Amino acid sequence: MAARDRIIVGLDIGTTKICCLITEMNESGELEVIGFGVSESKGLRRGLVVNMEQTVEAIRGCVEDAERMAGIRVDEVYTGIAGGHIQGISTSAVIAIKGEEITEIDRRRVVEQAKDFAKPVGVEIIHVLPQEFTVDDVSGIVNPVGMAGSRLEARVHIVTGSVSAVSNISKCAQKAGLGLQDIVLQQIASAASILTPDEMQLGVIIMDIGGGTTDIAVFNEGAIRHTSVLSLGGDNITNDIAVGLRCPIAEAERLKIKYGHASASRVSGDEQIEVPSMGGDSVNMVPRRILAEIIESRVEELFKLAYNEIRNTGYSEMMSAGLVLTGGASSLEGVAELAESIMHMPVRVGLPRGVKGLVELVNSPAYATAVGLCVYEAGKPSYSFKPKGTGVFERILERMISWFKEVF
Repeated sequence: MAARDRIIVGLDIGTTKICCLITEMNESGELEVIGFGVSESKGLRRGLVVNMEQTVEAIRGCVEDAERMAGIRVDEVYTGIAGGHIQGISTSAVIAIKGEEITEIDRRRVVEQAKDFAKPVGVEIIHVLPQEFTVDDVSGIVNPVGMAGSRLEARVHIVTGSVSAVSNISKCAQKAGLGLQDIVLQQIASAASILTPDEMQLGVIIMDIGGGTTDIAVFNEGAIRHTSVLSLGGDNITNDIAVGLRCPIAEAERLKIKYGHASASRVSGDEQIEVPSMGGDSVNMVPRRILAEIIESRVEELFKLAYNEIRNTGYSEMMSAGLVLTGGASSLEGVAELAESIMHMPVRVGLPRGVKGLVELVNSPAYATAVGLCVYEAGKPSYSFKPKGTGVFERILERMISWFKEVF
């Protein structure tokens, strides 16, 4: 039986699927996958709970599957959050230093002041993420504690969410019999499992293409610089297929997964696929290229929106490490090549890393958030077993701890 204080459970509550990942931190400081379950999600729309009963049922289903595999009971989980209600804003604050050197209290005080400046009404603060500190005239400081100076400035990125949206996610977990240990922005969780510290330092964009939304985060010089949400995702592609080919939505999803391609020019015009009719009483033969044209049109729109979003941040010329795609729709054939042609930067599809054990169960971009929740939360000092060595896993955790564990 696994020791309870070594167990970390990630619960990814998405628009198209809900998955539960149970991991255990071993004595070498490595996370091992010991349980996994996934359920179809029908109770959310664009990241928002619209049917609590269906959402609770799906949570229970995937958690029970993961529990059976792991041979343990799950009581508490970490979950991600996404959706159009999520907002990110960068702000700054300045305080005077009275003592001989800057203390931890000073550091927290200036971050808290920056948070208070930017707190809108009717939202809940999910993260307060320091980007950099400035001591007198010296900028770009990661940690000012112990330095001498009379003026301390903090620049932070604040992530907020709708109070009701956050509350409904929490209520669903509670109704499923689970305690919610933490809520983490989905982009941050995914970044923990697919980005390297070098990418975050050089400048990188992560695009998590989910069912209902596409979540974007920009990293540069080791810190998160921008977050945003696009109201387009894999479900839009599926709906386009259903309308264009006049087939049931379930069949459209199957066709997307089995035959989908994001570049129609790379699909043979002679290849035919079977498409069941809307009533299900007949089957039509359709060129696969027609399917690819439908997919390409929507994916192209998505990347053009993302390109404009990034360009407006002012960081588009600083993304030396390019774009990393994740989420279920990033598994579409040809999607990286199409992204490169529109975004004008190198693109790769990110697979989850940072875990051992039953990794074949989660070796897909669709599970980057679930894995990332566990990797991200493993960095908390409350865990007695810490990563050792200088591997990628430790470096990711070290960077995440440095920049992300500033929640007040």
